[in-house]
Amino acid sequence: MSENQHTEWKTSWHDDYLKWICGFANAEGGTLVLGKDDEGKTIGLANAEKLLEDLPNKIRDKLGLMPRVDLHEEDGMPFLEIHVAPSTVPISLRGAYYWRSGSVKQELKGATLNDFLLKKMGLTWDRVIEANATIDDMDPKSIERFKTDAAKAGRLPDLSDLSDVDILKKLRLSTREGISRAALVLFGKDPGEFYPNLFVK
Repeated sequence: MSENQHTEWKTSWHDDYLKWICGFANAEGGTLVLGKDDEGKTIGLANAEKLLEDLPNKIRDKLGLMPRVDLHEEDGMPFLEIHVAPSTVPISLRGAYYWRSGSVKQELKGATLNDFLLKKMGLTWDRVIEANATIDDMDPKSIERFKTDAAKAGRLPDLSDLSDVDILKKLRLSTREGISRAALVLFGKDPGEFYPNLFVK
């Protein structure tokens, strides 16, 4: 057996290992084992009983998680297993987000972090509301052409009497909070003003 996506072995506890727990929670979950070397051999844990008592509170206070911490023994040597379930919400440690990929822990940054947060919240890039956009950024000609094409295709009910605002609402491209990125891509006067590197497949 070796370290993998769901297992990490450590000889002892250091607070830096909260990053590994955070990474497990943000990915597919996993187990952090204390008291084993890099080969998975049990070497024992001197303060196992105290850690069994202290770690659940520390992990709860720092990460808002309540993993199961189990005390085991092999050849008279104690070791701990910290079982971390995958979280349905993003978990951060002091404002940083970590992810378990293969047997590596990495900090998420930039576009990767944005994608991760959106997916955890059940959103895709195009569904996000663009705070700086208004109905004035929509191209009336594009919306009118859509109405005409929809009528020809016969796949939607008659849209001719609906205003541009109502069309966007009906297509779920706008909400009470504002206009979505998808609306700007499909019907915007100049989507490149908002997203200079945008391309559509």
